[in-house]
Amino acid sequence: MAEPARPAPIGVLRSAAASAAAGCTLAGAGAVTVALVAGPGPGLTGYVSEAGIAGSGHAPAYRIGVYALAAGLLLLAAALPPPLRVAATLLAAGGLGTALSGAVTCSAGCPLPPFERATVADLVHGGASIAATAAVIFAMVAITLTHRASRPLRRLSGIAAAVALPLCAAVGLAMLLVGRGTLVGVLERVVLAIAVLWGLAAATTVGFPRR
Repeated sequence: MAEPARPAPIGVLRSAAASAAAGCTLAGAGAVTVALVAGPGPGLTGYVSEAGIAGSGHAPAYRIGVYALAAGLLLLAAALPPPLRVAATLLAAGGLGTALSGAVTCSAGCPLPPFERATVADLVHGGASIAATAAVIFAMVAITLTHRASRPLRRLSGIAAAVALPLCAAVGLAMLLVGRGTLVGVLERVVLAIAVLWGLAAATTVGFPRR
């Protein structure tokens, strides 16, 4: 009589989830980049979300990319070991917020207060995007402060958080004091690039730990 199949070790499942997270993050970032570069958006003077406005020829690619990034965050959350439960919860929240931002698109120009009149959809989209980004940044901080995390992952997260936190503060101040423009557009793209690069590096570190 054949022996029943044994379940895969937890470590193998976590490595598989981390590898899938890296793949989703890379594919999602590529799709969003294509939508930004090839689309008729305002360039660096506008928000990244403007590539997904309804009616845009590259909106489908943008949404697919956003959903892939959301999947990457959820898979990375599943790949983290138990001592990083706080970070995993934050990443899961970030993944859900990212998915919501893809499902609820903003209107033309993605207006936000206090300088522009925003619709309910604009507020939902903007709030979900901001909350998702904040959750990812706080996940970096949580990993950095968790002593049971691996040293490479802590170092990686500490560097990413140290760079991202002041940039996020600068984005917030610029949105309140200056409003939509090149300054906010460039800062937003830098923050998102850091989050994507950290997600890729973190997934690789978790999926292929040093022996």
